[in-house]
Parts: sequence; C-alpha cells; structure tokens
Amino acid sequence: MAAPPVQPVPPAAAAVNGDAFRLGFVGAGNLAESIARGVAASGVLPASAIRTAPHRRPERGEAFASFGACLLQTNAQVVDDSDVIVISVKPQIVKQVLLELRPRLSEEKLLVSIAAGIKMQDLQDWSGQRRIIRVMPNTPSAVGQAASVMCLGEMATQDDENRVRKLFSAIGKVWTAEEKYFDAVTGLSGSGPAYIFLAIEAMADGGVAAGLPRDLALGLASQTVLGAATMVSQTGKHPGQLKDQVTSPAGTTIAGIQELEKGAFRGTLISAVVAAAKRCRELS
Repeated sequence: MAAPPVQPVPPAAAAVNGDAFRLGFVGAGNLAESIARGVAASGVLPASAIRTAPHRRPERGEAFASFGACLLQTNAQVVDDSDVIVISVKPQIVKQVLLELRPRLSEEKLLVSIAAGIKMQDLQDWSGQRRIIRVMPNTPSAVGQAASVMCLGEMATQDDENRVRKLFSAIGKVWTAEEKYFDAVTGLSGSGPAYIFLAIEAMADGGVAAGLPRDLALGLASQTVLGAATMVSQTGKHPGQLKDQVTSPAGTTIAGIQELEKGAFRGTLISAVVAAAKRCRELS
C-alpha cells in the first residue's frame, strides 16, 4: 500500500473560539487520532491546523488525512510547524524522541505529553523545557467519553492550561490535579474501563443464566451501566442515594445487592484500584 502524499501545509485557520494555533502530534497512533478527530469535529481547531508525520505507517497517515489533517515527513517538521506539540509515541521511546527533538524545542512552544507513566521531571530533563503539560486520558477517548487528568509543568501558564483543557474537552471531561495523584488516577480511570468491561460481561452472563438471549443480555447490561453513570454525572446525587432510590424493601434489587455484598463487590473494586495504583508506582 502506497503512503498518502505529503500535503502542503496551509496557514492555520482561525479556530471557532478565536484561539488560533497549530497543533502537532509526534506519534500518529490511535489515541492521537482520537484526540485530533475530536478537536476537528468539535471546532476547537480546523483540521488544517493539525499536523503529524506518519513515517512508515501509511494506514496512520490515511487515518489523519481522512479528516483533513496535514501530513508531514518528519517529527522535526511537525515540531517546527506547530505551536502546541503532543508527544503521543509509546512510553518506551519517549526519551529517544525528546532527545532527538530537543534542539528544535523552545519555551515558545507548549509541549503536551500523553505518554503513560512518564514523569514530569523526566519530560523536563529530556526535552530541556519547562513549559510542559502532562495529560492522562483513557481509552473511552475513542468514543469521545474520555476521563482525562492533567498536571502543569513549571513554566506552563493559565492560558496553556485553558488551551489544553479545550483540546481534551473535545474527547470527554478534563480535571487538573497535582502529579502526585497520577498513580492513583491510573488505578482508577486509567485501568477502570477494564473493570467496567468485566462488570458488563458478568451482568450479561447473569442475564443469559436467567434465560435471556445473549444479544439482548449484552445490550441491556451495557445500556444499564451507561444510564447509571449518566445519572451520577448529571444529577449530582451520591451513588448511594441513587442506589437507595431503586432499592425497595424486600424487593428484587436488595436481594441482588445482598449477593454482591456477600461477594465483597465493593471491597474487591477498591482493592483493584489500589493494586493498579501500586503497580503503576512500581513501574515508574
């Protein structure tokens, strides 16, 4: 398969919100694509203001070109032609990439890292920069429902924070926290989707065991989780209060909850988050 042709790079058009800048991705993987697509689709930036260098992966270039992003030949060109640079390569090559790009980086450019597990101090040491924001999104970014947390480097400004918040709000919700919380963030929102996938699968299996067809059971389980999460998010009520509202005396729901309590459901989830956070600390 031939690589898509490198496109001429037009000047970045004004964004819908009036904040015009050029956004570059060093690394053209699936997460980078999800962010770029969300940014373009939401109008935070026009697609013509987004650029990346797919290198020897023509399918990644085609993915970015399909929504109008500009394709360049090298990461160095992406850095030179961008105001905000997202480091979206695999964590094990972040050091190599930043050391190679270091001569082209300056405090005039905002560096944003989405590389899991790479600490701010390492990013600063390898890049030679202090104007950095570290962001941890999670896999639901692929469907525009990410939970992202960011922390700011020494030279990152309030305007930088606001700009990055706009970018990542295009693929979900964004919080700002100190970096010391990032291991716990990994245990909760980073690994959390897998816990919920497991819960959905188990609920669907329960439906099948109770006599439901598999497709119906899976559809009901996934929609139930989505609806319950939306209620927590939109009503502002405590999950325990919402649980009590659907739990009538001697009814079906309390019978099911009793079985969950016998199995230490809540304690097991708490332990899962703590164990994942601990493992993140061990790996970093």
